[in-house]
Amino acid sequence: MSAVARSKRLSVRDIQARKGQAPIVVLTAYTTPIARLLDPHVDILMVGDSLGMVLYGMDSTLGVTLDMMINHASAVMRGSSQACVVVDLPFGSYQESPQIAFRNAARVLSETGAAAVKLEGGREMAETIAFLVERGVPVMGHVGLMPQSVNTTGGFRAQGRDAAEAAKVEADAKAVAAAGAFSLVIEGTLEPVAAGITAQLSIPTIGIGASPACDGQVLVSDDMLGLFTDFTPRFVKRYVELAPAIADAAARYARDVRARTFPGPEHCFKSKS
Repeated sequence: MSAVARSKRLSVRDIQARKGQAPIVVLTAYTTPIARLLDPHVDILMVGDSLGMVLYGMDSTLGVTLDMMINHASAVMRGSSQACVVVDLPFGSYQESPQIAFRNAARVLSETGAAAVKLEGGREMAETIAFLVERGVPVMGHVGLMPQSVNTTGGFRAQGRDAAEAAKVEADAKAVAAAGAFSLVIEGTLEPVAAGITAQLSIPTIGIGASPACDGQVLVSDDMLGLFTDFTPRFVKRYVELAPAIADAAARYARDVRARTFPGPEHCFKSKS
């Protein structure tokens, strides 16, 4: 077991202080039971808009709504007491203007009690990030492969494959850090590019399909647990295969019910007289 006992929930400042120190452990969570299981082992629980794909069967994250994120973030907060909880702002909830971004981010934090929000984008979102931070909203940035932009970037493909692309990811990362983000997710980016960004920035980087040199790592918990089986990204390591075990349990339950061997006498209430 890798559980770490803590007297209080980790804060944004605690995460910032990990830069260049201890690696930051991050997993996604969307429900109270999963949050309760993951909470002792991670530093950050990320309520990702990936829930649209892994929980709701969507083809992308674009259909996720603010209400969905708030409901799941509230569930994660109820199931955790130690991890810093960060909530994705979904597509369309922050791109229109800094003012609208603040209104929606403030709603997320006030209604859930989470510590911070995460939003995708580089230089084009720097003004919005600064606007939020100046008004008390901690922001985690996200550059490289950005799932909310798949329709304009040609799908889920690794970033930084040539000099121009690498320079863009680097410039985006620097803009996000300069705007006041407390940390930065680097997704689907060539390893040397992600490692170089990590070395240059003063804020922690969280890699997913990026580099072991990043200050932390994040995986979608359903990928890591072998629950999401539609496809397996190259950067995912499955630590257990729960899907076959669940399917097998369901099959054995169905067999017992049809054979009338469940429920048995030990599962029934009996009169005391």
